[in-house]
Amino acid sequence: MEAGKEVLVYINGEYVPRSKASISVYDHGFLYGDGVFEGIRAYDGVVFKLKEHIDRLYDSAKAIMLEIPLSKEEMINAVLETLRKNGLRDAYIRLLVTRGVGDLGLDPRKCRKPNVIIITEPMLPLYGKESKMKGISVIISSVRRDRVDATTHQIKSMNYLNSILAKLEAIAAGADDAVMLDERGFVSETTATNIFIVKNKKIITPPTTTGALPGITRNFVIELARKLGYDVEEKDITPFELLTADEVFVTGTGAEIVPVTKIAGRVIGDGKAGEVTMRLIEEFEKERSKPENGVKIYPD
Repeated sequence: MEAGKEVLVYINGEYVPRSKASISVYDHGFLYGDGVFEGIRAYDGVVFKLKEHIDRLYDSAKAIMLEIPLSKEEMINAVLETLRKNGLRDAYIRLLVTRGVGDLGLDPRKCRKPNVIIITEPMLPLYGKESKMKGISVIISSVRRDRVDATTHQIKSMNYLNSILAKLEAIAAGADDAVMLDERGFVSETTATNIFIVKNKKIITPPTTTGALPGITRNFVIELARKLGYDVEEKDITPFELLTADEVFVTGTGAEIVPVTKIAGRVIGDGKAGEVTMRLIEEFEKERSKPENGVKIYPD
């Protein structure tokens, strides 16, 4: 991207300078958090797992009865074209579909046309190299993850208040993030990442029945770990198992893979990134920009 050039934002088929990009205050996405979104990454000209992100977006939309006015192929092309117009090869992509403009009532039938917005910007990883070596600290939040039969986070909706409340607790405690439990008291995920523990070289992660998001990076890391010969299991994790794990790490689009070395004041393992975690970070960095793991932005 050219220095000093303003980022263009895709809004319903038009490309608008960032400073002028806007939607109506009557949009139900703004009024009620009524919409869905995806956070996506591009690495060295390849959009990592773009098709999988688009599939998840459409699944989320289906769950809330939101009809996206583009086909999946059209949406993929819109993402790629937005990156091209901004001259980006490495970027963070925020793709949003709102219910659209309605009135001040809840009735979604008043919203005649959804809004599709694509934001692409240069972005460094959420956590830098130091965090990947030293790890981050988290608390166990008193805020429980929303139930799977309520505003479940299996739907990646624009309503993130549940996570924000837990994040505020983490900030107040001086921690980097917060682990959220489900209504039964089992580990679900953090405010914005999936969580894994390692015990005796076995890798365990909570199932989505805890309310955890079916993360794209989470799924890739599970596949990657199995290819490397690790035993990986999805099962309920108690807070005790979390605190006594040999290693803990989190995964996400922005975070990638980051070790957790302190939880609720307890040091995890020897207090630094573990062997399994570091191997997964190393292998992930090799894989993330391979064309077979995504979609190329620029044709050959």
